[in-house]
Parts: sequence; structure tokens; C-alpha cells
Amino acid sequence: MPHSATSRRVFLGSATALAATRVQGANDRIRIGLVGGGGRGFSHINDLIKLKDLNAPITGLCDVWAVNRNRAAAAIEKGFGARPRLTSDYREILSWKDIDAIVIAVPDFAHPMVLKAAIEAGKDAYVEKPFGTTFPEVKAAYLAVKNSRQIVQVGTQRRSDGKFQAAQKLVASGAIGKVTRVEFCMHFQQPRWKRPDEKVDPASVDWTNFQMGKITRPFDQRLLREWQLFDGETTNGIPGLWMSHFIDLIPWYLDDPYPARAVSAGGVYLWKDGRRTADVFSALLEYQDCLVTFAMSLTNRAGIRCIFHGTRGTVDCENWTISGDGSVMKDKVPAESKIVAEVTDTHMHNWLECLRSRRQPRADVQAGFSHAVAGIMCSQAHEKGRRMTFDRQKLEIL
Repeated sequence: MPHSATSRRVFLGSATALAATRVQGANDRIRIGLVGGGGRGFSHINDLIKLKDLNAPITGLCDVWAVNRNRAAAAIEKGFGARPRLTSDYREILSWKDIDAIVIAVPDFAHPMVLKAAIEAGKDAYVEKPFGTTFPEVKAAYLAVKNSRQIVQVGTQRRSDGKFQAAQKLVASGAIGKVTRVEFCMHFQQPRWKRPDEKVDPASVDWTNFQMGKITRPFDQRLLREWQLFDGETTNGIPGLWMSHFIDLIPWYLDDPYPARAVSAGGVYLWKDGRRTADVFSALLEYQDCLVTFAMSLTNRAGIRCIFHGTRGTVDCENWTISGDGSVMKDKVPAESKIVAEVTDTHMHNWLECLRSRRQPRADVQAGFSHAVAGIMCSQAHEKGRRMTFDRQKLEIL
């Protein structure tokens, strides 16, 4: 189906808002539609199968590539005992009245467009991270959710990790004093997101629906299969692909939703295989009274750092310790101790429970918008070679 304004209006005009007003009992069935049956989508299939006692089967599936679609359908049928209804057009699955909620696991550039359409169709949604890569679409999706009654969970799953939950309580409670500096690093020595050579039959791909009205090039197998490598087209690179997990901790731990300023640098320094996504990247973000550094490389296995530096000490979210390191204050943290994980449930379980209770999930739309703002600021700073700022009142990147 062509991606036209007319078909979109027809689709939206026929959609209902049953999910917005439904108050479900514990035994009510929640019928899930999965949009995107690739790697992340398959992971969500497995998560939902593990939770099938919650009576939330996947009954609809959308993927533009027949190979993914058929493989995912077989897994769903095996796990739930019934084959899902299939389509290659996300607007079609959103028009099905027997679908209550949508899991969105499409390439990054399409996240906010599919989410906005799901909200307008009256569907609750789980949307993968990053929340989006292009600011006008991100803002439009954010406002659509805020103006609706839908329940949206964003896939920054650290918010459902017991260790990160415990560390958040320590930082937010002031256990290490005022936090003025945070270090994030993630390093590999491999050409991540590169796939083995393969042959994709163009006839098996609904290229029009992959393009989402944004991509103008003819069928491109590499773009379909290695979309993570094409910064500026199907991704915003490392800020969305990886930094989103780390930067999500700042609004969560420090209760500060947006950076005031951001600069960044990087490039393709080693893996010159046609990719446009940097293999070495560094960003500096200034929040209110706190400076955040993020670095990632695919060129040297230098390890991971996730450290909050406060006036009374340090919380290390890689070694999972709280200590007085770095502080000379009389009231510094007296001795190093291990951070004990909170008892929690999974991100998907939290979303399903919130669909019934109509409470906000752990990673709500504000969390998604916050990490997207930071990521887009850094990607634009890299692209333009300029410092980017954010206007909190107008919600605009400048």
C-alpha cells in the first residue's frame, strides 16, 4: 500500500479508541500486535511467550520482509498455539479492531511514526529505544501520547533492572551528595551491526513500507539488513543505538529531563566498510549543575564505565559499589559497600500490568522523549560541528 496522506486519513478515521477506555480485569485477554519481527522483535516474542500466563498473546504480526515475517509467525504459533494474522503494512495491523496493544520493533528511524499512528488508532504501545532519531517526528509522537489516554512503555530496560533501581535510590536520596559529574563509556573491538553477506530477494520485501515515505533510494539490500550503519538515513548512529541506554539514567537518577547544551565529535576511523555510523564517538552534555561525558568506540575493547561522582562519594554502576572515592568531605560515604539489587519484574511484565491497571509504566513517554532529545542533540552536534542547545519551554533544539 502506498504511504499516502489519503490512505492515512482513511485509516485513522476508521480507528477506534477502545484501548484508551478499557478497564481490564486480571483475566481479560490483551491481544498484542507485533510490528517488526527481526532481532528485537524476536526477543519480544520470547518475552511474551514466557509471560503467556498473563493472557496477552500475539495475534497480529507485521514485517516488511517475508523471511522475518514467516520465521516470527512460526515462533508465535509454537509459543501461543495459534498462527497470527499477517501483514507487511503497519497501518493495516493498526486498523484491526481485534488488536489492543502494539509492540514496535522496527528500525530506529520509524519508531515515532509508528507510535504516533498507534496512538491515533487508540492502541497502547511498547516502543523500542531510541524513542526516535528525527526531532520533529519525536516531538509529534511525544505530544500525541501526552494528549491521549494510552499507556506507552519505552524500551530502555535498565529501568526494570534491580541493580539500576537500587543505584537510582542511592543517588536520588543524596547518599553521595550533590552529583556534578557522570562518566559513561562503552567500548568494543568489532564492526558491530555488520551482517554476513547474504542474498535478499527484492520480491520478498515490501520496500514501499520500509521506506516510510522518507527513504527515496530504490531497493537496497544493505540498507534493509544493516540499517544501523547509515547515520542520517535510518539511524542517528551511536547516540541512538547505544547512548540512549546510558543517558536515560540522567533524568531518572538526577530528575533532570533535558541537557542544556551538547557537543560531540567522532567518525569512521577503522571499519571503512561503507558505513556512515561513527566507529569512534564522544559527547559532552551539560545538565543543570552536572556535566555528563559519553564515549564509545568499536576499535579497542577498553571496557565499560557508568559512574556517578558526588560531593560525598561515588556510585559505580558497573562494579555495583557505593564508596567515598573522590570525596574529602567529613561526611563522605564511610566505607565501600556493594549495591544490593531491588526485587523487580521484567520490562515487558511491567508494561502488561500497566495495560490493566492504567498506571504509567517505568519508562514512560517522558523518559523516551528525554533520552531522544539528548541523543538527537548529540547527533546534530556531530553532523553540524556546532554546539546544540535545548529550549525547555518551547521544547525545541536550537
